[in-house]
Amino acid sequence: MKPDRFKSDLLNKSDEELSLSGSVLSELLRAVLEKGVPFRFRAKGFSMSPFIKDGDVVTVSPLFDTKPHLGDVLAFMHPRAKKLFVHRMIGKEGNSCMIRGDNTLEMDGLVALANILGRVTRVERNGKRILLGLGPERWLIAFLTRRKLLFPLMVPIWRLVPPLIKSWVR
Repeated sequence: MKPDRFKSDLLNKSDEELSLSGSVLSELLRAVLEKGVPFRFRAKGFSMSPFIKDGDVVTVSPLFDTKPHLGDVLAFMHPRAKKLFVHRMIGKEGNSCMIRGDNTLEMDGLVALANILGRVTRVERNGKRILLGLGPERWLIAFLTRRKLLFPLMVPIWRLVPPLIKSWVR
């Protein structure tokens, strides 16, 4: 009889997913990233919508010896809430990053580099890779998010996109 192989990817089938609490997930994420290995998990919440939606699978990669850059989406331990967050870097002050969710009204504040766990390098929705939000446009998104302009600009754009797609498909 052949032994069952260990399934390293817990996100292949919904019945094989492992549900972890925030503190357990953050400790596991930290331990995996310290080994220099990327970590995948299912995002919860709407603070990064529309670029990362509730239920998307995000891959967080170690920073290694590089520092985060403007527009990067970072996994970090929130300094006040003591929870794992995935939000965008919108500025820098000394050895701290200004971080905010793309779809939030409040900034997370300054987060020390020591609290940054890794960088989001991939987003998947319904098994398909989502490219928007992690490429060169991330600088513009960071700029608009910092000035609280992203959401007001996105509403009219998202109202136009579905009708345009329908007209192209016909």
